[in-house]
Amino acid sequence: MATIFSKIISGDIPAYKIAENDDFLAFLDINPNAKGHTLCIPKLEIDKITQMDEAHFLGLMKFSRKVALAIEKAIECKRIGFSVIGLEVPHVHVHLIPLNSMANANFQNKEVFNEVEFIEIADSIKTHLK
Repeated sequence: MATIFSKIISGDIPAYKIAENDDFLAFLDINPNAKGHTLCIPKLEIDKITQMDEAHFLGLMKFSRKVALAIEKAIECKRIGFSVIGLEVPHVHVHLIPLNSMANANFQNKEVFNEVEFIEIADSIKTHLK
């Protein structure tokens, strides 16, 4: 069964896309811990990160790093946290979370943005991609 992320990849569900190539996609988390919270996913539907072959795993990390560097330039924060948990959606995803305190890493604390704000955040991050 297709995950919500596979439906985003296919365009069946809209997303605030940040970056995309043949193998990976980055988009804003719609239930973010912090402004700029982004998810990086492989386009191939894989449940667990440990099921990825080494080359694909390293490709995801390289892609995630590139997106994290752009987030760091676009969003005021002390650092970007990388988190791979994988319990909420059975499709590998890397959380890139702008951190100013440990509270930003707590998945119980969420921020709310409207559509215009999400678009502005996504556009800001995209302008810093190289």
